[in-house]
Amino acid sequence: MPAKPDPARWCLGVIGGSGLYDLSLIEDAQEIAVSSAFGAPSGPVTIGTIAGVRCVFLPRHGAGHRLPPEAIPHRANIDVLKRCGVTDVVAISAIGSLREDFAPGSFVAVDQFIDRTHGRAQSFFGSGLVAHVSMADPTCPRLSALAAEAARDAGATVHGGGCYLAMQGPQFSTRAESRMYRQWGADVIGMTALPEARLAREAELPYALLGMVTDYDSWREGDHVEVAQVLQVMAANAALARATVARLAAMLPASRDPSPIDRALDGAIMTAPAQRDLQAVAMLDAVAGRVLR
Repeated sequence: MPAKPDPARWCLGVIGGSGLYDLSLIEDAQEIAVSSAFGAPSGPVTIGTIAGVRCVFLPRHGAGHRLPPEAIPHRANIDVLKRCGVTDVVAISAIGSLREDFAPGSFVAVDQFIDRTHGRAQSFFGSGLVAHVSMADPTCPRLSALAAEAARDAGATVHGGGCYLAMQGPQFSTRAESRMYRQWGADVIGMTALPEARLAREAELPYALLGMVTDYDSWREGDHVEVAQVLQVMAANAALARATVARLAAMLPASRDPSPIDRALDGAIMTAPAQRDLQAVAMLDAVAGRVLR
């Protein structure tokens, strides 16, 4: 059975991306394997506290970065966080920059997305249980602002806002693609934030994405991204990312005011109760139990 969250108390879910697998700052840490009706998550979760705030950490790519972007079990990951009583999710990701002023080493609090992925499970809902949630503003303004402030306090250069182009991968962009994405208005590029952000919204979890810029992708003449460069910047920023998470936990208000995203499923279920697939309803006991019971 999923844990019943207390909406007045913070429970911070942290999805660690490339370069953020060590969260030794978690006190009283316990590693727990949590099962999901949507398959195995990327790995066990680590549950504990940071600055007195309950935190649940999940490595997006699994231990040792064993999962490529297209194989990340996003549905299971979000479902597991919901089952653990998480109220808000902050995701840390390595990203490429599509803007000259978003230099490697800086952080970006992403607030918009363009989806270029394919073949990934995009929703918890489907035949037998249809739902449509709003994604007009895909990240949580409150949590994003707090994450950006925490990163600045930790010593990072932070850009407050940016459009993330989600590419399929696992290869990096061609120069033509990279330049096209700039023309589309994308500011940064990555391979993992979608469908993660979509699924967090369906699970009524406020979501913030703090991207660590590692490179300039391939739009600049004579410049291109390589893994060695990405790893070098990630290693330099890993301590800063951990400090940001610690600072974020410490600066959260003592009580958590409700977020509109807590009720994202209000009015979103289209399928009439008598026509709902009972197996789908059972699978969604954590994600959508509030509106399906």
